[in-house]
Amino acid sequence: KYSVLGQILGIVANFVTRMVFVRVLSAEYLGVNGLFTNILSILAFAELGIGPAIVYAMYKPLAEKNVVLIKGLMSLFKKAYITIGFFILVVGASLAPFLEGFIKEVPDINNLKLIYLLFVFNTASSYFFSYKRSLLVADQKKYIDAFYQVVYLVIRSVSQILILLYTGNYILFLGTQIVLTFIENLTISIKVDQMYPYLKSKETGIIEKPIREGIMKNIKAMVFHKMGEVAVMGTDNLLISKFVGIVEVGLYSNYLLIINALKQTFNMIFQSMIASIGNLGATESQERKEFIFRCIDFLGLWIYGFSSIALLSLFNPFIRFWVGEKYLFPMNIVALIVLSFYLTGRRKSVLTFRDALGLFWYDRHKPIFESIINLSVSIFLVTLIGFEGVILGTIISTLTTSFWIEPYVLYKHGFQMPVKTHFKRYFSGTILILGVGMLNYWLLSFFGDSFLGFFGKVMVTAMVPNLLVALFFWRTEEFQYVVSILLPRLKKLLRWK
Repeated sequence: KYSVLGQILGIVANFVTRMVFVRVLSAEYLGVNGLFTNILSILAFAELGIGPAIVYAMYKPLAEKNVVLIKGLMSLFKKAYITIGFFILVVGASLAPFLEGFIKEVPDINNLKLIYLLFVFNTASSYFFSYKRSLLVADQKKYIDAFYQVVYLVIRSVSQILILLYTGNYILFLGTQIVLTFIENLTISIKVDQMYPYLKSKETGIIEKPIREGIMKNIKAMVFHKMGEVAVMGTDNLLISKFVGIVEVGLYSNYLLIINALKQTFNMIFQSMIASIGNLGATESQERKEFIFRCIDFLGLWIYGFSSIALLSLFNPFIRFWVGEKYLFPMNIVALIVLSFYLTGRRKSVLTFRDALGLFWYDRHKPIFESIINLSVSIFLVTLIGFEGVILGTIISTLTTSFWIEPYVLYKHGFQMPVKTHFKRYFSGTILILGVGMLNYWLLSFFGDSFLGFFGKVMVTAMVPNLLVALFFWRTEEFQYVVSILLPRLKKLLRWK
């Protein structure tokens, strides 16, 4: 309950901050903000997937209250993340003299290298305490972490808005973020120490050899997955900045802010299931596991299908009211952005089960091919057709690799069942979403571009797609199960008891 409320507050805070940002500073600053964030996300490759591998290893000792093993895992985590923080700091800073090579036309912004170094320091320092968050995640107490994240997000947003309005100084804007990020991580670290006092005891943690070997095996597999994630999701702004322009990076960052707000909200839903699915994998039959997967996959279809319809229909009308006409993309680019969002989102149910069941190893080579396809196709197409080529590269690399490999691995090694029925459900569901989306888009053509017209579009989009999906699926086992789980919890949430 607190996570949902907090996420809503966080999204509102981000949108208000961005609205003030684009009115006080230029589109070039927005582009630089997106580009430098992208560069640092690539350097985060140094994390190597250590987090998921160690979190997976902590499920069993937490259930068994094996304090010695938990301390050993947390000690390993601490050493790894401190090393990663220093690596990002050194390597990130060493790239500062070469910034102009990432930008087609260098913007007229003072202290560009200093701004970049502030981004580097903020990212690097976040690793020095953040490893303790993972203990909360593994122990099914993610809501505590979410509470602190949102509290500090609101504080940070209010502080940055005031700085922009009264000074217009971008460096002070970034400095505030650094200070509050550090305080947030320190606060969570203190809270975890209070909840798990044995972490501060002098007793040495021990990781037995079989467990250590299992962790290393999963980390090796996650290296490839991390590389694929960075190559596919972390290079778009770099390519746009280099081949198209820094202003387009700024425009794209507004669309990404909305998409990332949705992703963060939906990630809370799916991440909250991982520990329970891990327990399910250890205690239930293959048939039961596969049924629960179908239910979660249906939930993913509904969530990401409806969201894609809403984005396609309301993206540009919302951005027009939010930051202005000059920040709009044409509808062909919007459609590609939404398609990429849908394809990525529909993988979430598969990836949730993969992480919970520890199946990292079996598709470890997939990211290599995904990375090669994404970069080569994106670079080729961006030189031919511009901005659209970057998004098309991501879509093509997803369809030729992750789209079919990830469910194949899950069904073969997780359920020991054929995957054919999964793809039948996937395609039939996607066709339904496409049809409903076209109908909804046609209905919205009867509304104007005024604020009242926008409100009407929102109402139609909120009702029509959801009603049609419910009507189509209401007889299925998956629909009945999901509704039986969600309705009592929704009633409880609304009562706030």
